[in-house]
Amino acid sequence: MSTTAPDPRPADALREGDSAPATPPSAGARSIGGFAGWVDDRTGAAKPVGYLMKKVFPDHWSFMLGEIAMYSMIICLVTGAFLTFWYVPSAGHTVYDGSYVPLRGVEMSEAYASTLHISFDIKGGLIIRQIHHWAALMFTVAVVVHMFRVFFTGAFRKPRELNWVIGSVLALLAIIEGFAGYSLPDDLLSGTGIRAMAGFVQTAPVIGSYLVYGIFGGPFPGEMIIPRLYSAHVLLIPAVLVGLFTAHIGLVALQKHTQFPGPGRTNDNVVGYPVMPVYAAKAGGFFFIVFGVIALISALVQINPIWGYGPYDPSPVTAGSQPDWYMGFADGALRLLPGWLEFTFFGFTLSLNIALGALVLLPLVYMVLGVYPFVERFVTGDDREHHLLDRPRNAPVRTGIGMAGITAYTVFMFAAGNDIMAIKLGMSINDITWFFRIGLFVLPPIVFWVTKRTCLALQRRDRDQVLHGRESGTIIRTPDGRFFERHDTELPEDQWILVQHEAVHPLELEAETDEHGVARPAARKDRFRAALSRFYFADAVNPVTPAELAAAHHHGHETEAIEAPAGAAEIESAETAGRH
Repeated sequence: MSTTAPDPRPADALREGDSAPATPPSAGARSIGGFAGWVDDRTGAAKPVGYLMKKVFPDHWSFMLGEIAMYSMIICLVTGAFLTFWYVPSAGHTVYDGSYVPLRGVEMSEAYASTLHISFDIKGGLIIRQIHHWAALMFTVAVVVHMFRVFFTGAFRKPRELNWVIGSVLALLAIIEGFAGYSLPDDLLSGTGIRAMAGFVQTAPVIGSYLVYGIFGGPFPGEMIIPRLYSAHVLLIPAVLVGLFTAHIGLVALQKHTQFPGPGRTNDNVVGYPVMPVYAAKAGGFFFIVFGVIALISALVQINPIWGYGPYDPSPVTAGSQPDWYMGFADGALRLLPGWLEFTFFGFTLSLNIALGALVLLPLVYMVLGVYPFVERFVTGDDREHHLLDRPRNAPVRTGIGMAGITAYTVFMFAAGNDIMAIKLGMSINDITWFFRIGLFVLPPIVFWVTKRTCLALQRRDRDQVLHGRESGTIIRTPDGRFFERHDTELPEDQWILVQHEAVHPLELEAETDEHGVARPAARKDRFRAALSRFYFADAVNPVTPAELAAAHHHGHETEAIEAPAGAAEIESAETAGRH
């Protein structure tokens, strides 16, 4: 005889069907739940994973730029692992006897012979090589363009300064990783790049020759540079890249994600979709789109045909060899630096005409990028958290600085091809070099000024649009012969985007002495800061205030009272004529 334990709940809490047995979960759900519980009991991962799955991310196409960089890096890691199965990182000599007939019997390094073997004898080897190379270029492009988006929208502001510094280091490491990668085949082009690198390092003051000897394991070229580049390319730099990328993504998940201004979006919320299921599905699909585009490009567009260059030999090097685009600005800087920057000091030769462009410029660029958020915070005195992005037009000086930097980079990059331009255009290489030298100092300020004035003009247009509405293109004639254009009033949500940014003003300069006539120690720093603040905000066009908007509407209603009846009659008669 079985007994049932009494229900402890009061009678009014009982409902019909309480005693009905619950539907047991399926076997698959039980196994998944059991495994998840087993993992959580041993790792405590349920809480952080649950937090991540419910994390909300805004939906905007520009946020995909960072995803393209991440997916390209994953593709590089996967295809690179495939290539390591057959690549031989050795500078030892061998005689080629593979499938590529024009190079049979030619002496070459084992690294170059193994790369030919991958390209011609391993099924799918060539397409994997090309996917690896194109994905590396896509990774570098995506990182750079993603940094543009972050810079021009002010996404680097507090609390994301550290993430901006991490991104700057990632961009620098991507360039170094790319250089190490395309140097591994040991063909004529990559060998020329390594030879140039040896010359650059040799120009380091005092220790240059010792550095080259240590890097190459002896006089150039030695037999150690290929294995060392291989270790750096497949182990050291990828480990740092993956670690920094993980920290970068972790900080994005930990902090609120930035979002573009819009109705309902504030610094205290995030409007978007949770990771599961919406964002994860979209991100997964986007990964396959990125992979498919890279695979399509790799199948249709040839890149780095090493068999056309031949094995590395110092004697046939030509002036036509060019680095990849992301190293072009450093090569261009070398070509623009004058030759009189070489000095002899205490028996040591200082080749600043090479060292400045080869050794100083590259880290200097990314150092300036890394410290910019702190410089802007010092100038503006803004120490608040920002989760809403700026429209680039609303930060005209920052936008102008960014465009000036892009212009300087472009001048350097095109200067790297001055010899090719001279040959193809039939011009003097000296004239082309002087054109780029002058352009380096003239074009960035011009671009800065034009960009700033354009942003200010767009801000004034936004003010006018809020105050007076959008031009409709409809011209109305009143009975007394006057003409005016009808303006359509903006919707409240459209107006909000135009007025949501904050008003800015230059910092006020405090007195240089206190009430006792004693000079303040920080007076000089304050003057410098005030000067920078005037540079940033002296020409600021601030958004429309509620009082200005009310005054404009009041004036508009008065005008309407005078002109609207006749205007309405004209419009009604015109519409009637149009219908008939």
